Amino acid sequence: MSAPDRPPTQAPVSTHRAILNTVKGSAGNLVEWYDVYIYTVFAAYFENQFFDSADKNSTIYVYGIFAVTFVMRPIGSWFFGRFADRRGRRAALTVSITLMSACSLVVAVMPTRESIGAWAAVILIAARLVQGFATGGEYGTSATYMSEAATANRRGFFSSFQYVTLVGGHVLAQFTLLILISVMSTDAIKDWGWRIGFLIGAIAALVVLWMRRTMDESLSAEHLAAVKSGQDSSSGSMRTLVTRYWRPLLWVFLVTAGGTIAFYTYSVNAPAIIKKTFGENGATAATWVNLLGLILLMAIQPIGGLISDRVGRKPLLVFFGVGGVLYTWVLITYLPQTTSPVTAFLLTAIGYVILTGYTSVNAIVKAEVFPASVRALGVGLGYAVANSLFGGTAPVIYQALSAAGATTWFIVYVTAVIAVSLVVYIFFMRNRAVTALDREQGTAWARATVPAR
Repeated sequence: MSAPDRPPTQAPVSTHRAILNTVKGSAGNLVEWYDVYIYTVFAAYFENQFFDSADKNSTIYVYGIFAVTFVMRPIGSWFFGRFADRRGRRAALTVSITLMSACSLVVAVMPTRESIGAWAAVILIAARLVQGFATGGEYGTSATYMSEAATANRRGFFSSFQYVTLVGGHVLAQFTLLILISVMSTDAIKDWGWRIGFLIGAIAALVVLWMRRTMDESLSAEHLAAVKSGQDSSSGSMRTLVTRYWRPLLWVFLVTAGGTIAFYTYSVNAPAIIKKTFGENGATAATWVNLLGLILLMAIQPIGGLISDRVGRKPLLVFFGVGGVLYTWVLITYLPQTTSPVTAFLLTAIGYVILTGYTSVNAIVKAEVFPASVRALGVGLGYAVANSLFGGTAPVIYQALSAAGATTWFIVYVTAVIAVSLVVYIFFMRNRAVTALDREQGTAWARATVPAR
């Protein structure tokens, strides 16, 4: 390692710089996740453009493609994590947004099943696989960057904006659908209007590319120079990660498992349930319910982050774990039974408050346990594997079990995974411990004396 007396990361010189870098970093996150969620929001409208409308499994196929993209996330997290740890966070984030937007453009202009038959589905799958690759890199690198670019005593607050913009991408996708529903007929949206959503994502990325090129790099110049000259061969090394930091890697996987399955169950399955229950005649009401619920989830993320800066990260994760174990059955059981917009909103809102215990601190708790040399790789890979196994598969598993009349088994499955993570939160996490990030940039806890994990 070069310059051992110098920290590998650069703390922000002021709160003003921390704010600017958070805005620039999170803007790209917003666009990337908009591109992810525009698919699920418009899935019911474009599925017949790629699959036979007479096939009763077409909906499962569409959500199956959503799930398949998660296969690429661990690969993307490895590639971009290594890239970010060796070449810099800014460079990795710039490449990932470029790939994401290019694929959105492909989907926006591609021919459909009527023109090229089964090749339409093949192209759609290919585009989504590349987007899954890019998203795998986005999460770990953006979580790392926002944690490193924050001031020590407000890391929870600043890093919570990762999920503000992640959920914000979903909000923008829902809002796009709402506008189109207001100005176009359902048949027009199914015929060609769905393309507008993907085109918006491709265009928005151009602005983000400029913003990301002007944000500060959080890795020090000395660290990057050491990697470039060959003096540092351990940064971004998979071998180093799995031999020296396998415990934090496993810990991140287990912390993520319950959180990611709850996130996709509450924020993807629940809105889909509302849409189905309300039907085409209630499409506008259903979209408003989903939009307002997601706005609430987005708005309360910084509150969770601020609370964690005062009391620590563990209490929020335990709150989520207990709430998720107790509430998942309520949400999935009663949401399909209500056609009242107010009741549907309240059911989802309670779930979102519980979910915030995880989402608001998930970036910082993972970034804190790895040193800078493998931070983006460790955060990204631990998250991506759990996300691929439990998060991305939740929508298609729900659709399949619901179609088979076995929704109860889905509830049991989700509750069990959250329960496993709850055990980790309670017994394998120390609250307000001095972390690797604290040692690099200064402790967030003035009186903390407990050694890092």
